[in-house]
Amino acid sequence: MPTPQSNNLTAPPEVDVRAALAQQFMSDRLFGVESVPVPVGALAGMAAPGAGASAVRPRSAASGDPEAGARLRVLDEREVQTCRKCSLSKTRTKTVFGCGSPQARLVFVGEAPGFDEDRTGMPFVGKAGALLTKMIEAGMGLARDEVYICNVLKCRPPSNRDPSADEILACSAYLQQQLEWIHPEVIIALGAPAAKTLLCTTSGIGKLRGRFHEYDLSGTKGAGPVVSLMPTYHPAYLLRNPGEKGKTWSDLQMVMAKLGLPISKK
Repeated sequence: MPTPQSNNLTAPPEVDVRAALAQQFMSDRLFGVESVPVPVGALAGMAAPGAGASAVRPRSAASGDPEAGARLRVLDEREVQTCRKCSLSKTRTKTVFGCGSPQARLVFVGEAPGFDEDRTGMPFVGKAGALLTKMIEAGMGLARDEVYICNVLKCRPPSNRDPSADEILACSAYLQQQLEWIHPEVIIALGAPAAKTLLCTTSGIGKLRGRFHEYDLSGTKGAGPVVSLMPTYHPAYLLRNPGEKGKTWSDLQMVMAKLGLPISKK
């Protein structure tokens, strides 16, 4: 596979310890986790938020598609925006393809657009989107545009109901193509519908979260490169059940460790 163009920077060698602690406290408050910081030495390597450089390491030369951005634009403009494969095309305002870096090491996959997304054509822009942004920025120390965010469905189901089997089938090829071209190192499935779709399982999110699963980028098990997938709770669920934020923070920490991102030890 061609060598991708990396647009990620490495963390700066000098660390503002106070800024690092501030980020940790923000993360803990966000996810409702009680913690005690470790000695300053354990924070070495943590980048301060807003320092002008990302903590994300450059991508491996073996992953990603240097033409992914152009391919994704064509897929969106020529196929998704004109899609009539299911009845959602009759009720949508706008299609919602995805946003972020086409060379992202981390991709978030939700279930479907909501009211705000249907109006704007952008994924995760409502209240759940605001929480997801906090999870990415305050929690993981990344910029939202460094990751890629999309949904299983590209159109909003009426009344925000769960996606139906035929709707998922109609949209599955678009999602599979997005993930194959981006070729992330880790996928985070937000909520049960996304996790069940990607893992082809009927297990609930409570059983699936907390550990990594394998996802075949070809869309067929055993037929292509495999990446790690972490199921976790959807931000909308966390807004209704804030007591589960600690579990989600634990899931994100496992993803951060796999990607080599700095984590303050509790």
